[in-house]
Amino acid sequence: MENFYLAALQGCNQIGGALLRRLAEHFGSGQAVWQAGEQELRGSGILPQPVLETLSAVRRKSADLPRFLQEECRRKKIELCSWREEAYPPLLKAIHNPPAVLFYRGRLQNDKPRLAVVGSRRVTAYGRVVAEELAASLAAAGFSVVSGAAFGADACSHQGALTRGATEAVLGCGVDVAYPPANQQLLAEIAEKGAVISEYLPGSPAKAGNFPARNRIISGMCLGTVVVEAASRSGSLITAEMALNEGRDVFAVPGSIFSPVSRGCNQLIQQGAKLVIDSRDIIDEYSNFVKKTANKQNNDEKNKTHAIITETEERILEVLTLDEPLSIDEVIYRLHGSSAANAAFVLLQLEFKGLVRSDDLHRYVRTAKEGIL
Repeated sequence: MENFYLAALQGCNQIGGALLRRLAEHFGSGQAVWQAGEQELRGSGILPQPVLETLSAVRRKSADLPRFLQEECRRKKIELCSWREEAYPPLLKAIHNPPAVLFYRGRLQNDKPRLAVVGSRRVTAYGRVVAEELAASLAAAGFSVVSGAAFGADACSHQGALTRGATEAVLGCGVDVAYPPANQQLLAEIAEKGAVISEYLPGSPAKAGNFPARNRIISGMCLGTVVVEAASRSGSLITAEMALNEGRDVFAVPGSIFSPVSRGCNQLIQQGAKLVIDSRDIIDEYSNFVKKTANKQNNDEKNKTHAIITETEERILEVLTLDEPLSIDEVIYRLHGSSAANAAFVLLQLEFKGLVRSDDLHRYVRTAKEGIL
């Protein structure tokens, strides 16, 4: 029950993690803080007057909030852990202002090293492929891939990781709220194979102000943060900056100098972030944390895949790129003579093998490239 008292206190907007820990240590428990009189709280000298007034108003309006939270979490199968417990992500405890309590659905992946993979909501075809392939390779190497479940690169990172291992999503709303709504199924899959995490009370809607705070959890849980695509001003760069401020590693995937969504990544590289052209650029930094056989396993699978492709399939793969979707007619033109029917059939076979992806306009890009895994 103690965690639900802490959660109720954390739900008061002006009581951050550091302030809440001071209160709990002073009074002995979250329950004691929740039940303390105004004179006792004022006498502690911990709460500024505006925060004291806010807490008093919340308690008058929702005196049974801790019990209500307990019932809601039981009904919705939501777990809690506080900073005092072993279940709490260990690296997150070390940041400047960790949340006192985390809500989560699924299982926290504390037995795995964590890496964040984040990027633009307006991800390009290139960024989509890179996010998925990098996340899949990192998950196969034994990492839990952490991201924010937003549209674009975040969702691609989760999807890639789910194909090979575990992933965790940190939300700017309650863990029972699907945001964005289109990612409801993705969040359900993440909860099955990893965890959906938040510091916000169940039912809390997504608000613009929640996302910078969410980003500190993403970077704070992880050994390092990988930025796939990011504009000059973006949430991904905020996450990278938070990682740097906490002494964590930052990696960036280079992109075209003409692409606005790669400008932030290119700037990070200029400022000293490690340039990533291969998942080994990341994995090698953490050789003490990961399975030693992961890279060999990835290479064996890649070589096996390439060994079974036909000569025509190989020619089409040479025509396709990661970031320039081509129609069947454009593929045929670049092949100098293959029939439309044959090209369509071969592209379909490559799509079945996971080497090619098509969009809603039936244009094709590669999903894998030598050196990306």
